[in-house]
Amino acid sequence: MPEINCIKLMRNQKSLSINHISKTLGINWRTAKKYADEDDLPVEIERKKSGMMYEQKWGEIVGDWLWEDQKLKRKERRNNKGIFSALQEMGFKGSYRTVSYFIKEWREGREDIEDETKDKNYERLIHPPAEAQLDFGLMQAVQDGKYKDVHCLVMSLPFSNAAYVIPLPAENQECLLYGMKMIFKQLAGIPKKIRIDNMKTAVIKPRNRNEEAVFTDEFLHFANHYGFEPQACNPYSGNEKGSVENKVGYVRYNFITPAPVIEDLEHLTRLLEQQLTTDRQRIHYKKQVPLQELLEEEHQYLLELPEEEYPVFKEEKVKANKYGEITLDKVKVYVPKAYNYTGLSVVKYWNRFKVLSPHGEILYEDNRPYMHKNREIPWKSILKAWLSKPRSVPYSRFSTYLPGRVYEYFNISNLSIRKERINWVLALLATHDMNEINKEFYDLLNGQTDALKDPEAHPYDIDWNKYDQLQKAPEIEGEVR
Repeated sequence: MPEINCIKLMRNQKSLSINHISKTLGINWRTAKKYADEDDLPVEIERKKSGMMYEQKWGEIVGDWLWEDQKLKRKERRNNKGIFSALQEMGFKGSYRTVSYFIKEWREGREDIEDETKDKNYERLIHPPAEAQLDFGLMQAVQDGKYKDVHCLVMSLPFSNAAYVIPLPAENQECLLYGMKMIFKQLAGIPKKIRIDNMKTAVIKPRNRNEEAVFTDEFLHFANHYGFEPQACNPYSGNEKGSVENKVGYVRYNFITPAPVIEDLEHLTRLLEQQLTTDRQRIHYKKQVPLQELLEEEHQYLLELPEEEYPVFKEEKVKANKYGEITLDKVKVYVPKAYNYTGLSVVKYWNRFKVLSPHGEILYEDNRPYMHKNREIPWKSILKAWLSKPRSVPYSRFSTYLPGRVYEYFNISNLSIRKERINWVLALLATHDMNEINKEFYDLLNGQTDALKDPEAHPYDIDWNKYDQLQKAPEIEGEVR
């Protein structure tokens, strides 16, 4: 700047020529001309980020995911590892750190930072083998095109850091005992001690300074049969079973987020068992050996399974009203001929029930009401969000929940056509649900405008009359295809 200022002074105040300034200062004539006669205004530097997350499609995809997840509860959002794994399946060649740095930058200024003033230090505990911790975690899956709340019973073995999970429809006593029985089967053994919180299905009265916790008779009967010692935490002391608390979150963020598409709870049980078996090949964070090796070491301390399984059921007396209805799981259930008897017996299992007359006759048998309890996916708000970001549709977590015909209908590269189709389906949602739209797709398609349904109008379209013919035909035994 002092040199530029000198050139300006010689030119403007002393009225020297460019040649004279160039010879006096020993600089190039063009340089003297530039700083003598041209304005030298400061220019704001445009900072443009570089790298594969900014120069390729990956940053836009991750940004769409994070933007989509902000509308969900925190426990239903993807974590960094889940996002990285999903990108790898799409052909991403970058590192986990690259994705984490991008997510951190994206979230700055978008999420509130909690003011944490508490001391974060914990007392380090030593966990002996064959001791377990148990807890429920509420998660969700997608079944038949609707959300289904799943109560996952999670058991953690702190010594090996191994985990076992059984998805259940509720958190009642029948589900608790059935889930524990299934976990013992998968583990092929029984922990000597199992720590639980003060869940009402197992604990009648929490422990206090003078008395130990009082367990229900059914839970004690179950514990005596399998030989483990139940331990209840102090009231409001979830940190006393911190291993399983962390494991519930680990299962939710790594295996159930986004919500998986399942056929039924047995299907989800098999999926989780396979994923957790594979997960035990990772290295223990502290002991630096695979979890599977630690679990095998822990097996020698476990109790043996009893020869007979514990039958999990609960029987109670009920009385029908004059309409032949009984109340089960807070739902009115109609039972044929129920009002003919002064009293009935209901035998409840974890997933079904049966109603018996006083003479032992089975009057009615069915699945428990909560087995049919599902929640609608909020397709209206999802489609409205897709209208503003049509490019995000193929990468959205919700696209896998679409029924087959609607999914293929949206799976088109032309974004303007995709927006038109989203608008059309959004209008149909006022009078139909998504499954009805998929079922009556051809009839509804015939009512579209010509611009939307004519394959020649859009060169990227497909012939919907041949769509179902492209599906894989069922195999017939003995037939060669």
